[in-house]
Amino acid sequence: MALLVAVAAPAFAETDTAKTETEEAAKPIPDPVLFTSTHTGTFNGQRVAYRVEAGETYLKGDSGEPEASLFTYSYIKEKAGSDRPVTFVFNGGPGSASIWLHMGLLGPKRVVVPSAADADDGAAPYRLVDNPFSLLDETDLVFIDPIGTGFSRVIGKGEGKTYWSEQGDAASLSEFMRIWLTDHKRWNAKKYITGESFGTTRAAYLVYEMTTGDVDIAFNGLMLISQALDYEGSTPVHDNFYSYVTYLPSMAATAQYHGKAGAGISQADFLTQARAFAQDEYAPALLRGTRLSAEERAHIRDRLAYFTGLSPEYIEHSDLRILTPRFTKELLRDEGVALGRLDARYTGDEADDAADRPSGDAASYSVSSAYSALFNQYLTDALNVEMDRPYIVSSGEVAEGWNFTGTEDNAGLEPEYYNVARKLATAMRRNSDLKVWVANGVYDLVTPFFDAEMTFARHGIPADNVAMTYYQGGHMMYLHEPSLEALTSDFRSFFDGTLEDEQP
Repeated sequence: MALLVAVAAPAFAETDTAKTETEEAAKPIPDPVLFTSTHTGTFNGQRVAYRVEAGETYLKGDSGEPEASLFTYSYIKEKAGSDRPVTFVFNGGPGSASIWLHMGLLGPKRVVVPSAADADDGAAPYRLVDNPFSLLDETDLVFIDPIGTGFSRVIGKGEGKTYWSEQGDAASLSEFMRIWLTDHKRWNAKKYITGESFGTTRAAYLVYEMTTGDVDIAFNGLMLISQALDYEGSTPVHDNFYSYVTYLPSMAATAQYHGKAGAGISQADFLTQARAFAQDEYAPALLRGTRLSAEERAHIRDRLAYFTGLSPEYIEHSDLRILTPRFTKELLRDEGVALGRLDARYTGDEADDAADRPSGDAASYSVSSAYSALFNQYLTDALNVEMDRPYIVSSGEVAEGWNFTGTEDNAGLEPEYYNVARKLATAMRRNSDLKVWVANGVYDLVTPFFDAEMTFARHGIPADNVAMTYYQGGHMMYLHEPSLEALTSDFRSFFDGTLEDEQP
């Protein structure tokens, strides 16, 4: 009897769960909520009156019934005409809400964290300040939290898997943009997209969808912050030959920053050397492998030590192949701290000094509490937003449930690196006015700048319509206040067509 009870119990649980889900789906769907507020601020020296529309847009399924609620924040200049530019903004993950670009770079308020990356954010109270660098003097801003992040969710008979793929994500966001442009009468205005990290992946396939899909919407520009278009160059795992090369210049920049390499040499010269070595010597050496002579191997080992600050013995023990997560633990092991990956300026004191890689990312946990606390406070104090559910900053459910293959069944599929670079190339070739700007953090050990350079040199992307710039921060380079100011200045140059390439 006990066995029968044990077997039967899950069956009852599944029946109850199914019943609950059916009951939930059968409930009447309430009207979408909208919270509005009016404000003034000074941005780039200009006084701007604006209103904020924070609320839901319902997306309908094939049945014509709402199946998803997309929660967005629209910052709209008062008395603006139909030609007022609009910029749609999102972060990445997949599974990240837009809080980082909203409260760190583009919104009218900004979270303050230690600019020099020399401390963590600690506990409340934190500092929220006016952001004079916000772009509201130039463009309206629409911050989008994709389904499953922020307050956005599936409703009715909707399912997360419908939206957690390139196809579903592109369909939902392009439909939202169509609705927004119609409701705000901006079809003939200049249109831009700003994405960060996976948000740049999203921007590339989204602009492709909107250029080649059923509703043709041509964008004027894409602003790609910490680009991730070809995942081969940003996936530091064993036997991914390409990644050993793409990460090396970022390791060199990091080693120089922490005083372990590049003494007496300017950053620009040191990174020029690192690029040349990675491309002209290191890559061919990796291809040759055990066919290197003893002298050639010793030369590569010593040059790797010169650029990375690691000992020749460690590099030899690593078979000349330095994995980025190991580098972040090894570089300052003698000081008992590990480096951040999102921003290698950050360090964290971990309990296990013998581990081969950090247990967490110091650049993430050093700032996330301040952002979460202040954004939730800002919602109630300034935007009058009152919701009956938590704001999801980063969704593990979305990240784990994301379908990169676009198929129902992955069985039998040969693995390959995700790559949307050619979709961007197609969109740019079909829209000759589409300009692209790539912003790189020198100390970014997640999406390295050398990978950006190599990605945009290939895949058929029209080089004349691309600008690339560099900042003395990491993945979220705007955490570094001088980089924040430089980045927003470059935004304005991008808008007026005067932004030019740089080299760090």
